[in-house]
Amino acid sequence: MEPGQLIPFYQKQQPQILKTISEHVEEETPTDDKGRLDAFAARLADRYAAAGLTTEVIPNQSRGNHLRARFHAERHVAQPQTEPVLILCHYDTVWPVGSLDTHPFRVDERGWAYGPGIFDMQSSLALVEYVVRGVKSLNLRLPRPVTVLVTSDEEVGSQTSRDLIEEEARGAAFVLVLEPPLPGGKLKTTRKGGGHYSLSITGRAAHAGVEPEKGISAIQELAHQVLKLHSLTDLDAGTTVNVGVVAAGTRPNVVAAHAEARIDVRAWTAEEMGRVDKEIKGLTPVLAGTQLNVTGGVSRPPLERTVTGSLFEQARAIGHTLGLDLQEAGTGGGSDGNLTGALGVPTLDGLGVPGHGAHADHEHIEVDKIGERAGLLTALLMGLSP
Repeated sequence: MEPGQLIPFYQKQQPQILKTISEHVEEETPTDDKGRLDAFAARLADRYAAAGLTTEVIPNQSRGNHLRARFHAERHVAQPQTEPVLILCHYDTVWPVGSLDTHPFRVDERGWAYGPGIFDMQSSLALVEYVVRGVKSLNLRLPRPVTVLVTSDEEVGSQTSRDLIEEEARGAAFVLVLEPPLPGGKLKTTRKGGGHYSLSITGRAAHAGVEPEKGISAIQELAHQVLKLHSLTDLDAGTTVNVGVVAAGTRPNVVAAHAEARIDVRAWTAEEMGRVDKEIKGLTPVLAGTQLNVTGGVSRPPLERTVTGSLFEQARAIGHTLGLDLQEAGTGGGSDGNLTGALGVPTLDGLGVPGHGAHADHEHIEVDKIGERAGLLTALLMGLSP
């Protein structure tokens, strides 16, 4: 089949693919509902198995179960024993159960399909299924096998799936992340790294009116530390340090003995993340007698273009054969692509269906882009090399 025929092939299937997407959306899979997550993983495993993938549900005690699926049929894979392509997806969403009551699945007059989690990233789960079906239906031959990892806790930092993701990535030739693209369908070649920290301050309580000199205010110390933390921001470098939550004190007439702060850090490079991490962990008291305790650290390293650039340039050339002009951009949010990129594994992100509004009331995908993205994913599986 000529590359230019791939997108028309999938465009004919858009109604069926959209129906599958609607079914995924209407199951509702918030990260904190293990029962719903496990049921969804089991049903998705059945769908993927019917499409031709070998599936394995991976039990998970604290979150939803994860799903691993492999496509290595000798008829469709030229070298079944070589390093696979790793496709990363997640099926948890930020939307609580009952969101369908106020945000039902619908398609408007512009051809935009709405629903909780449709853009981030239930539509991508359908792409995987129909691309595998397409490879079989068109009797295509991929250069290497494909491993698909669908996890249940990406929206809360991939605490239970990180080891699994990194294990699969270390044995992969490259990684394709089916997170939503940026506006205009742009692929994501850079992502900021992220860190989360907690600062606990201990002072000494005293009566604020009777003997304030005997107290040491944890709130006053917190004020000094907040100013220090925010001074670490470097907007020119794209580095931000934000004290987003504080808690302190008991009553207005008591010198506060305790204060806490929660801190968010974002940066484009590992060097900047390292600089800020060292500064935060090295904080020292300003007021004599106070004690500081810092916990936390870097949760997602940055995704840098050094591990995405080569794949993007190849993808752009492949896109041209499909009649697409692929563009790239960066985002401040993180994904599981940050984890694989930090290992040095070539990674390309943002390959989901174009749309807008992740996590927002207007979350949607553009229906007429479904076939385009399925064709692109198929072409990338056939043409990319690490």
